[in-house]
Amino acid sequence: MDVMGDKATLFETGRFVQPSDPEEIGGETRDETGEAADEAAEEVRRRLAAEAGDVEAMSVLGAMLLRRGDLDGAEPHLRAATAAGDRAAANNLGVLLHQRGYADEAAGWWRIAAVAGSAAAAHALGRHHRERGDEPAAEYWLRQSAEQGHVLGAYALADLLEHRGDAGAERWMRVAAERGHREAAYRLARALDRRAAQDPDGDNGVGLVEEAEQWYRQAAARGHRRAALHLGAILEKRGELKEAGRWYLTSAKDGEARAACALGFLLRDAGDTESAAVWWLRAAQDGDGNAANALGALHAERGETQTAERWYRAAMDAGDVNGAYNLGLLCAEQGRTTQAEQWYRRAAYAGHREAANALAILLLQGGDETGAEPWFSKAAEAGSVDAAFNLGILYAGRGLEAKALRWYERAAAAGHTEAALQVGIARLRAGDEQEAERHLRCAAGGGSAEAAYRLATVLDARRPPAPAHELGESVHEKTECEEWYERAASQGHRRAQVRVGMLAAARGDVVEAARWYREAAEAGSRNGAFNLGLLLAREGSEPEAAVWWTRAADAGHGRAALRLALVYARRGELAEGQRWADRAVSLGPAEVSQRAARLRDALREELSA
Repeated sequence: MDVMGDKATLFETGRFVQPSDPEEIGGETRDETGEAADEAAEEVRRRLAAEAGDVEAMSVLGAMLLRRGDLDGAEPHLRAATAAGDRAAANNLGVLLHQRGYADEAAGWWRIAAVAGSAAAAHALGRHHRERGDEPAAEYWLRQSAEQGHVLGAYALADLLEHRGDAGAERWMRVAAERGHREAAYRLARALDRRAAQDPDGDNGVGLVEEAEQWYRQAAARGHRRAALHLGAILEKRGELKEAGRWYLTSAKDGEARAACALGFLLRDAGDTESAAVWWLRAAQDGDGNAANALGALHAERGETQTAERWYRAAMDAGDVNGAYNLGLLCAEQGRTTQAEQWYRRAAYAGHREAANALAILLLQGGDETGAEPWFSKAAEAGSVDAAFNLGILYAGRGLEAKALRWYERAAAAGHTEAALQVGIARLRAGDEQEAERHLRCAAGGGSAEAAYRLATVLDARRPPAPAHELGESVHEKTECEEWYERAASQGHRRAQVRVGMLAAARGDVVEAARWYREAAEAGSRNGAFNLGLLLAREGSEPEAAVWWTRAADAGHGRAALRLALVYARRGELAEGQRWADRAVSLGPAEVSQRAARLRDALREELSA
């Protein structure tokens, strides 16, 4: 209970005019000695007037002494003024008695003042009844106070109604907020935030967020540290990082650990790791588990594993289950598998879905597929996209394609690139080209080179045959399928590189074709090496072509071996030609084997002649 329970009433009646904040009377801070002297002089004047029987002076003098903590000095003056019918004195007498522990007697005087029209006394009486558990009486008196315009009464009524789940709570919370009550402004903003979360993309949701921001801003401007934290979060989400940082700083300086932690992340993202660490340390020392985890990660990146482990343990002690998960990751990186499993289990049992997934992977790597499966399932059911994908792999490995596909689809729906690729491949096998294309586009858009290649092959099969062009005749028009081939090729996909080379050659762009064939060949593609050899041979560089054909043939390319056999036969190196012909026969395919066999027999006859 505030010492000056009737402060608002005293202001309203003009009986108490000295403000508690010097800024309220002009914005300049007066000298403390001067203030004390003025107050002492005022007290003397009031005391003389009170001794002369002035009821107003008795009331104000009692209020002055009460505020100063002089209960013994205040009581007789307040009792005298109350006996003379001063309602402000009755209210303040109630405050005094409440401070002395005489709650019931205090309530009696508050009732007298409230009946006489004191809104502050009605507020105090309402709070008294609520503390006693008498909610109907509390609501009655708080409503009396609120309807008389008492801001604390409006807030207390809103709090009571909100506790009961009454829809009228927001109205009174808004009244209190509009009259400058910072906690009411904050709680109104939180209520609006919660309603906006139920319709995040709708017009109503957007409007609620905007209104919530206004109330957060009002509360934060009045020094509400949690409001400053939430305001910073809204601004950060909107990309207004500079202003967000200012509010985080304001909140953090007022002791809000979550704001200090958020400020640390902003500074880290801006490249100022050292300043980030300072704020994380401050937040972690105040018990913020997220900040402790951030410090652990920072020291782990620096190779300071012991310090990292200490902070992860601090996070865990603060109730942040990520601490146990991060300890598991740290142990796993160091090869301490047994300890990693223990920490993963601790986090997984606490409901950490990624820890459950990591535990399942660890068990699977150890050969315990039976033990891994339920943890994959638990993590996937809890929303882990990676776990859903891993379940798909697990079931596919057992030949349970239908079950695998269900989990792949679930992971793909959540944006998992490789899962979307697997769904696309499965739909292609099933002949559902439209669904296959949709999933392949998702995977390719997510950066999968294999998906980009497979999407290109689907589109390639649909396009009409392109007109033939002579080598050297450049045509720059590219189809969508070629663009996807090029995307895959630029990511190092060898088959895509070969295909891009073939399309370039078909357009007559020899230089581009050679570039892509060479990239594929140097990455180990035997088809790339063979095609590069063909291109070089057509350009008159048969010796260099033979080098690439040799590389392709050594990698098992039958046509390359046949080409080499023909090259050596033309050179008169019949034995070498026969050797490559033998190789081509063994490598195939059938058509190549047949031609190579005829060439080999001819060379054999030539050698035996």
